[in-house]
Amino acid sequence: MIYQTSYDSPVGRLVLAEKEGALVGLWTEEQKYFLSSVKEEMEENKESVVLKQTIAWLERYFKKERPQIKELPLAPVGSAFRRDVWEMLCEIPYGETTTYGELARKIAEKRGIKRMAAQAIGGAVGHNPISIVIPCHRVIGSDGGLTGYAGGIEKKRMLLTLEGVIV
Repeated sequence: MIYQTSYDSPVGRLVLAEKEGALVGLWTEEQKYFLSSVKEEMEENKESVVLKQTIAWLERYFKKERPQIKELPLAPVGSAFRRDVWEMLCEIPYGETTTYGELARKIAEKRGIKRMAAQAIGGAVGHNPISIVIPCHRVIGSDGGLTGYAGGIEKKRMLLTLEGVIV
């Protein structure tokens, strides 16, 4: 069983999902791939400890308090490749950005291969099931443009502005 609740944030209503004591989802309601990683029944649970922790984390985040990702138990569902990319997203510091190309270079290096397509990274970033906490909004185009955010470019701009990134 997956437990879920919602949270009204400065970027809109968020849906949070927890399974077996770990956060497995955090989406904006109109987000591309909304609930795509959920393959089982969901039940509302406003008393879930993990969901309460996540809401408290989000409240701190939106107050610019810079909560740490490791404060929350995360269990995003995806292929090994996608999980590797999401793990790298967690290493992007608050208020900083990286590019799809740079992530591709790092993944290729980690896997001992010559190169990795930035488009493959874009697919993994776009399917991140725990947005905001796993900071996919911190990935930008090689030209500095705000490209490809499943929650919408305006929300990406809002999150980066909140973090003090000049966009």
